[in-house]
Amino acid sequence: MATPEFILRLRKHVGHELLWLTGVTGVVVDPDDRVLLHQRADDGCWAPPGGILEPGEQPAAALAREVAEETGVHVVPERVACIVTEQPWTYSNGDVVQILDITFRCRPSGGEIRLDRDESLDAGWFAPDELPEMSEALLRRVRLAREERGEAWYQPYGE
Repeated sequence: MATPEFILRLRKHVGHELLWLTGVTGVVVDPDDRVLLHQRADDGCWAPPGGILEPGEQPAAALAREVAEETGVHVVPERVACIVTEQPWTYSNGDVVQILDITFRCRPSGGEIRLDRDESLDAGWFAPDELPEMSEALLRRVRLAREERGEAWYQPYGE
């Protein structure tokens, strides 16, 4: 994944120290109940599309931008499905991040799968019972976005 310029500038000051970032994830569900996933270029893993908010960017707009960049599919965010803070993560270069993720359930509104190879090696639509292997955190985001619920899920206080 291309590292946003503002993060590269921050890293010049803080080195590999932990950065607190806000991320967005899009669980895009089509009329046939299939989920859009892409195979990330940075680690080869399958995941819903998403990324990091740029300074001043609104979460839903950032999410629509990220999905289009990574997959070529245009989306309309419909609701927030969950808000979670993930465990700190260390990249292979030693950079440490911790991400507050806002996951949106989205519907496709146009475009078609197109890979840029900078961020995605592959992409496709998957039936819920045919999802490729993903982390438990990502599977939870997909499950929560597919549920019919009126409120966003969050980690209950004290757990």
